[in-house]
Amino acid sequence: MKLRKSIQLLGAASALIFSSLTFASAVNVEQNDVAIHGYDPVAYFVNNKAVEGSSQYTATHEGAIYRFSSAKNRDLFKSNTAKYAPQFGGYCAMGVALNKKLDVDPMAFHIKGDKLYLNLNKQVQQKWMEDIPGNLKTAYRVWDGIETLSVAEANAED
Repeated sequence: MKLRKSIQLLGAASALIFSSLTFASAVNVEQNDVAIHGYDPVAYFVNNKAVEGSSQYTATHEGAIYRFSSAKNRDLFKSNTAKYAPQFGGYCAMGVALNKKLDVDPMAFHIKGDKLYLNLNKQVQQKWMEDIPGNLKTAYRVWDGIETLSVAEANAED
């Protein structure tokens, strides 16, 4: 319950921070449309760790700019975006399960079933990992309802 309250507070804080953003965003991007805080989505799969990408190697997918640590990783991404793009548009997977669009820490990641899931931080990731199948089922169901909402709309208190 304590973690849920923390996530609710973080959701409310992010709603305040992003309240000026009225556009719907299915992908979690920074001000310059960069996804995953500039981390290379392919590196999670090939290096099993978070690796910062370079502005030298980029690709655009669903309106977001992804950065890569190499041309090879960029080309892998372009050849199979469904595999390498993070799930839930790069929003916190646990947050989505709780009906929120929360930012992520690129270091808090997990690959399950050849899909990349990111979380708000390592503490939230631990909670996510307590019941991955159940959390995935809930998150995919919830995502259909919040995917097209703006961050402020998704994180608004009832």
